[in-house]
Amino acid sequence: MKVCGVELKGNDAIICIMSRENGLYDIPQIRVQKISLVDAGDAEQVQHFQFTFAKLMTDYHVDKVIIRGRALKGKFSGGPVGFKLEAAIQLIKELPVEIISGSAVKKTLVKSQVNIDFRDTGLKQYQESAFQTVFSYLESH
Repeated sequence: MKVCGVELKGNDAIICIMSRENGLYDIPQIRVQKISLVDAGDAEQVQHFQFTFAKLMTDYHVDKVIIRGRALKGKFSGGPVGFKLEAAIQLIKELPVEIISGSAVKKTLVKSQVNIDFRDTGLKQYQESAFQTVFSYLESH
């Protein structure tokens, strides 16, 4: 099963694709590490973001998308553009999307028997949260 972890930050959907087969994890090289929404007020731009995200998932044969959830209110709540990105991803037909909380990710990482040093993954530093999201999902399923 190939899964894409997503962290929504500002106008960006930061992604990490990972698969696990026979206990082995694989992180393929992908052409982009994040997809940005330039103007959240422009419907064409939102549709372009959605199309670009869907195309990337199709090209890499992703079976499921896992989005790291954000607080709806309070000091660490997500911004309005992030929720628009989340909705655009959730509305892609034929693509199962699940949202998991940051606390669930942290619990799974603590319990995990597998220790992967992020520096050895070859990913960019800003992808660490997306990596943790997809890794914790694969560890718990």
